[in-house]
Amino acid sequence: MDILWQYQFRIILLGDSTVGKSSLLKRFTDGIYSDAADPTVGVDFYARSVDIEPGVKIKLQLWDTAGQERFRSITTSYYRNSVGGLLVFDLTNRKTFEHVREWHKEVSQHILPHRMVFILIGHKSDLGGAERKVTRDEAECLAADLGIRYVETSAKCNVNVERAFELLTRDVYELMRIGHITTRDGWDGVKSGLTAKVLYPNDPDDLVAATPERGLCHC
Repeated sequence: MDILWQYQFRIILLGDSTVGKSSLLKRFTDGIYSDAADPTVGVDFYARSVDIEPGVKIKLQLWDTAGQERFRSITTSYYRNSVGGLLVFDLTNRKTFEHVREWHKEVSQHILPHRMVFILIGHKSDLGGAERKVTRDEAECLAADLGIRYVETSAKCNVNVERAFELLTRDVYELMRIGHITTRDGWDGVKSGLTAKVLYPNDPDDLVAATPERGLCHC
């Protein structure tokens, strides 16, 4: 019997309330956008498959977490079973940007001694001019300091939404390929399908090439 995917990655979206996490997920999974969106209560679940290379299909389990403090006890239970995380902030709300470090620290501490693969997302890039409160340079400096990628997105205009999720998926897959991420008993971050491709580490030179790109800091 053929299986529809070779690997399953569990990805979690993190960030303050109203930054647009649900809008990003609905655009990525369903191809739709709505200005009217109810706040997430607890955790919502989405799914989509991505063809990462010929013959390799990755199923993404996507978890949308509530940004409100009162739901934090619920959402923290999902940290440990996720392999990747999108740290999302609103480009028009500086406080959501200033809280990114707190989200990164909270998650990182909860999953010790393991690590999560992150990507920083500056959302609502369609709102520019005076509405924008965080510059690209500032965001790139933060990403560089955290050692992660940075992408600006707009769910409303469908800008870089696919790219953001695919970059994170590829980073996780490449780290699996070089042996830095492996499946573990009792961990749902990465699961293998019945037709999982056997991954062999490449030459040492490939280890550098497979390292996720760092943010560029112009500060």
